[in-house]
Amino acid sequence: MQKIWFEGSVPSDFASMVNDAAEGIAPGDKRVENPLYMLDSADGVIAGGLMYNAELMKQAPRLLAIVRAGIGYERVDVPAATAHGIAVCNTPDAPTVSTAECALTLMMGVARNIKRVEKDLRSMLTTGEPKNVWGNYVALELSGMQLGLVGLGRIGGHVAKVTKAMGMRVATYDPFISAERAATLGVEQVDSLEKLLGMSDVVSIHVPLMPETYHLMNAERFAQMKRGAIFINVSRGGIVDESALIPALESGYLFGAGLDVTDPEPPEAGNPLLYMDNVILTPHIASATIVGRKRIMQHAMERVLIALRGEQPPDLLNPEVWSRVLERRAALL
Repeated sequence: MQKIWFEGSVPSDFASMVNDAAEGIAPGDKRVENPLYMLDSADGVIAGGLMYNAELMKQAPRLLAIVRAGIGYERVDVPAATAHGIAVCNTPDAPTVSTAECALTLMMGVARNIKRVEKDLRSMLTTGEPKNVWGNYVALELSGMQLGLVGLGRIGGHVAKVTKAMGMRVATYDPFISAERAATLGVEQVDSLEKLLGMSDVVSIHVPLMPETYHLMNAERFAQMKRGAIFINVSRGGIVDESALIPALESGYLFGAGLDVTDPEPPEAGNPLLYMDNVILTPHIASATIVGRKRIMQHAMERVLIALRGEQPPDLLNPEVWSRVLERRAALL
């Protein structure tokens, strides 16, 4: 019987899926001592936070498929997997709604200055010292504002739909999308990142982390943003040069930021972003709603089971390897 390896225990909601087609292998308590416990007998992997490099793949001689539970696959060395005859998939549709809603939550939370006003309320109640909280409250109304989406993929597209319904004007810089997609979403397409940053009251990042996007938002880019703008990132921490973002926030040049990701993750205890009243920082949980987690695992399980049946799975990142996967599968059965 073919076996699927999980980085943690087999989720109870999906145990029946495993039992019907494959045997689940979970590291369990031994994972603390040896994270790769029983990986050597696995035919498929549901990948989470471990680094799947060539060295790890050598320890899994039977491995036919690695399915990343989520969109980003920077922790999977796809060329190494291809060299080892291993199919790699991700689940790009599963996190869309939950991640987009997190971006919207951060956007609204920063605009309404939630972190600072909550702090003021606690201080007033703790000290008993009266404060003119209403009179001193500074917040923004998003309706009528210009939103700039850096990337108009699945998540960016969902953010566009909701923010337009809120009354925001939406533009995007994404050289990889068609004019038809932008038009269908009612989004203005601009021809440069500099132009988008300069025209936007809110900037939200929705691009993958790759060499071309590493520190895409640096000191030069933050200086191109409008004074008093809001910055949102629910993509990957490495896209932002935090050493450039921090002074832009400390100086008041930016109104605030909402970040679900940092670099590194988790952030170091002394990271100034943790202690700023105009920053809402969450620990990379954008997709981790109850429904979102279930949908991600559902899609991941479906893809690994399809691959182990010898059928080409959706969202195959290295389709050129598939004929070799079939050859290896036939030899292992």
